[in-house]
Amino acid sequence: MEYRELTRTVAFIQARMSSSRFPGKVLVDLGGQPMIEYMRSRVLLSQRIDKVVVVTSTESSDDALAEAMEAAGADVWRGSLDDVLSRFITAADAFGGDVIVRLTGDCPLIDPTVIDAVIDLREVTGADYCSNVAPPTFPDGLDVECFTRAALDRAAAGAKGGPEREHVTLWMRSGDAGLKLANHECIVDASALRWTVDYPDDLEVIRRIVAAEAAAGHRFDMFDIFRLTQSDGKIAPANRHERNEGLLRSLAADSSVPE
Repeated sequence: MEYRELTRTVAFIQARMSSSRFPGKVLVDLGGQPMIEYMRSRVLLSQRIDKVVVVTSTESSDDALAEAMEAAGADVWRGSLDDVLSRFITAADAFGGDVIVRLTGDCPLIDPTVIDAVIDLREVTGADYCSNVAPPTFPDGLDVECFTRAALDRAAAGAKGGPEREHVTLWMRSGDAGLKLANHECIVDASALRWTVDYPDDLEVIRRIVAAEAAAGHRFDMFDIFRLTQSDGKIAPANRHERNEGLLRSLAADSSVPE
């Protein structure tokens, strides 16, 4: 029996309503449905993921998110708002999984083939942690992180500072962790492209892409979006923001974690 048949892979879509830059963004309309549900529908196209769970907080501000996802038939887990690492641990306890895929709810254009490529690379290399963000070469918004349950447990025990608990994989990627790492690279460096939603102008860009997808009558993959943004020169320059701004702010506010 092949190794992949023995390995249960669970994807956690991390989401909350209390975004400081764009509150409630995960439930804004995108193509006639909540943005988080549009994203989940893309994740479900993965060939390597066995279960998809929306992982949010127990705060009352996230009640509407949990209710909307449950109404859509999604699996939902709720845990600590700020200690997201502990939220992942309790979700992993509840849903199992030898391998965890971490996705964030601000990436509605996530590409299932990119998800599968990261999962495949982790398996082939035997890495404890594999991603396409260290360093990033894919557009911001196609971020995928994949790690073993053992690596998650080690992070829960080793992560100390606020940013290391808020940003689930920060400790895993540190020198102190001593984990085996791997990184999936894009065929070209497209890291300057922005397909994520942190601000209202990001949402307008994503809506233009999704409208073009609907007009084309088929699900866009990464290459379809590349072609669209090249043919329509007004899309790509419409939202210019710093990549990983939330993480950078957390690190700047906490001097105990080296950048």
